[in-house]
Amino acid sequence: MKGKHAIVTGVASGIGAEVAKMLSAKGIKVTGLDIIETHDNIERFIKLDLSDPKSIKSASRVINEDINILCNIAGLPPRDGLQAKILKVNFLGTRQLTQRLMGQLVNGASIINVASRAGAFWQENIDQVKSFLALGEDADTESFCAKNDIDSIRAYNLSKEAIIAWSIAETEKSIARGIRFNTVSPGAVATGILDDFMSAFGERASKNIARVGRPANAEDVAKVILFLAGSGSQWLRGIDITVDGGMAALNSGDMLGLNIS
Repeated sequence: MKGKHAIVTGVASGIGAEVAKMLSAKGIKVTGLDIIETHDNIERFIKLDLSDPKSIKSASRVINEDINILCNIAGLPPRDGLQAKILKVNFLGTRQLTQRLMGQLVNGASIINVASRAGAFWQENIDQVKSFLALGEDADTESFCAKNDIDSIRAYNLSKEAIIAWSIAETEKSIARGIRFNTVSPGAVATGILDDFMSAFGERASKNIARVGRPANAEDVAKVILFLAGSGSQWLRGIDITVDGGMAALNSGDMLGLNIS
């Protein structure tokens, strides 16, 4: 991987900061994008507000080098009153940035989109997901939320459902160039926004964490992202990897009556 160029969004903290650290340690040149400025473990910083199409256009215009790895990590938690912005940052802005960088992505590049276990039910919600996917980059997400009765929790879940569905939809289009779209879906992660998730998902989240022993840390998730960025994952296309310490397995076992002591 040495000598390659990676773009990492959400680089100022949490999983994004850990990914930048790991990539840099492998000799990869990292360009970091975030709304909060940082210069840790990156060669270049570019300010980016994923809720603002103009900021996305501006940031993408100054990236002129070939890109081998694109890690879309930036996102907002399910915080009250932010539903319209959550849809923009977590999906619409991420999609716009990726589309604008496709020309710089080399053949064989890897795109890793951070989703969430909260997006696991995208197939059950496919009609609303498709409706959301149909929105353009300048869409009025305030109106979309009002029309569809979407609060901050549903906005978060929908944004992650959309990132998984979109990554699958882009897979066939990208095969000719060998570009891989994959997603990583963490469960609870001990970063600065864990309290937002605990507040939003309440007792269920607490029980899940207790059953697997602890929340993930940023390094747990970053290691999986690094794997998807490397050549060892070159035959993985359009998959979603759940990184939750076994939470999904335990929940499935409960539902199917498999967890019998």
